[in-house]
Amino acid sequence: MLAACPAFAQDPLPDPASTEAWTPVPAAVATPRGAAPSDAVVLFDGRNLSAWESELGGKAPWKVADGAFTVVPGSKGIRTRQHFCDIQLHVEWRTPAQTRGLDGQNRGNSGIFLQELYELQVLDSHDNATYPNGQAASIYKQAIPLVNASRAPGQWQAYDIIWKAPRFSDGGGLLAPARITVLHNGVLVQDDTVIAGRTEYRGAPSYAPHGCAPIYLQDHDSKVSFRNLWVREL
Repeated sequence: MLAACPAFAQDPLPDPASTEAWTPVPAAVATPRGAAPSDAVVLFDGRNLSAWESELGGKAPWKVADGAFTVVPGSKGIRTRQHFCDIQLHVEWRTPAQTRGLDGQNRGNSGIFLQELYELQVLDSHDNATYPNGQAASIYKQAIPLVNASRAPGQWQAYDIIWKAPRFSDGGGLLAPARITVLHNGVLVQDDTVIAGRTEYRGAPSYAPHGCAPIYLQDHDSKVSFRNLWVREL
């Protein structure tokens, strides 16, 4: 009976080591609780704005107190002295607690501009109706957030941002648009969103070639505060 059964050759199971990758070895990054990762560039250490300058040039004019800094309305925006392309960015922000008589875009308005051109909106969007592509965590006038994760005015909030800069050819043509992922207070609100072009208040967005550029914070006539800003270059 055994002789009559066909013999089937069985391939030996592959060695598990054949699919093990030992290089490259990821660099070790320390992640202390409540502090920036060890490989991050700290943009604000709670004491001064030495990493920033006025959009007009010279010293950043915003007010530093109690481990945070606050927009001085009418002083113009500020930008990092260092230029960035692809980044992971952490920003904590707080809109003013007093909102009497204010609504819509007039309540706690500011903005975080990646490469100075592409705005992630900062706004008090807790029980505050406005056009959805202009509320907090929107890509201003482009992309509505998936949900509204806003806290009440006067409370600290956080954005965790993954930014992939646009790519341009040597001739200036667009090879790949910018993309952004954002968590607002730990909630996903922008999921690998494609950026249509630079932020425009009027008209449609479009691209023009550029390189790495500063992170810019907007003065929109509201005393918005910021703290614990750090960035990792990707």
